Amino acid sequence: MDFGVVLQTDPPAWRVVDLARQAEQYGFSHVWTFDSHLLWQEPFVIHSQILAATHRVTVGPMVTNPATRDWTVTASLFATLNSMFGNRTVCGIGRGDSAVRVINGRPVTLAQLAEAIEVIRPLGNGGVAEYRGGKLRFPWGGESRLPIWVAAYGPRALALAGRLGDGFILQLADPDIIAWSVAAVRQAASDAGRDPGAVTICVAAPAYVTDDSAAGLAHGRDQCRWFGGMVGNHVADIVARHGAGPGTVPATLAGSIAGREGYDYNAHGKAGNAHTDFVSDEVIDRFCLIGPPATHVRRLGELAALGVDQFALYLQHDHKDATLAAYGEKIIPQVTTQLTARL
Repeated sequence: MDFGVVLQTDPPAWRVVDLARQAEQYGFSHVWTFDSHLLWQEPFVIHSQILAATHRVTVGPMVTNPATRDWTVTASLFATLNSMFGNRTVCGIGRGDSAVRVINGRPVTLAQLAEAIEVIRPLGNGGVAEYRGGKLRFPWGGESRLPIWVAAYGPRALALAGRLGDGFILQLADPDIIAWSVAAVRQAASDAGRDPGAVTICVAAPAYVTDDSAAGLAHGRDQCRWFGGMVGNHVADIVARHGAGPGTVPATLAGSIAGREGYDYNAHGKAGNAHTDFVSDEVIDRFCLIGPPATHVRRLGELAALGVDQFALYLQHDHKDATLAAYGEKIIPQVTTQLTARL
């Protein structure tokens, strides 16, 4: 199992770069950032500095979208970084959430997402793309290689991820939902004539390392409760479109938005905001990894058994450096040892 870290691009940007540098030293393989240009600073500028300050990590957005940048601009950003730093980028992409909603826009349709991928992928991999009636390529970008990882929750989006994604991103760590989602992605890949095992499975969720006291666990949950609100935005859309019940989406997914009344994007991804009070402790315990190192090791073993190739931990809380250190010094080595022993 690989490990990634997901960072908000809050100022100062150099703090983000330093956390990325620490992550590489602790054995993380990927550094991801949010991409919401009004709420936080521009990620691709910071990606360039992260790549310059590190040597091995792969860097990308979790996730960008086709609405706020021209698709050829997105491809050019990646191809330029690859040319400068040696093919160390990955394009996490979805329909769009905070980046488009805070400018009174709407997420793109799945058809538009598919069209965008079919432009970004060839351009980012040194090829030719059809775009607006013409054929385009970067004359300088022939050596660029860019995997596309698709973020998805609902049935139709999962099918798109399996059909088109080099990787699939699921932003929660609930075992039942993971099993359902991975099965749907792999089935779609098989139906498209692809090798289902070739789609990289990435689960992303907050991780908070605590002691095993009731107070420590309660504080960790409160620091990660924002995540249930963020996921709830997507779940509310899915339930409105597909309904909730047998044959639709898992009960644990639909049930996670019980009591949800609204969402304030001005507090998106921030600990302690009141609009996520509806998120129960049970949901947090299923969606996130909270507790002493042994709890994280156990949960990560469960994720690996479900076919997860990478766990990317969100680091939006008051325990950033200590969580990175605990993962680098204790959790990653123990998980690696246990998974190696299974082989």
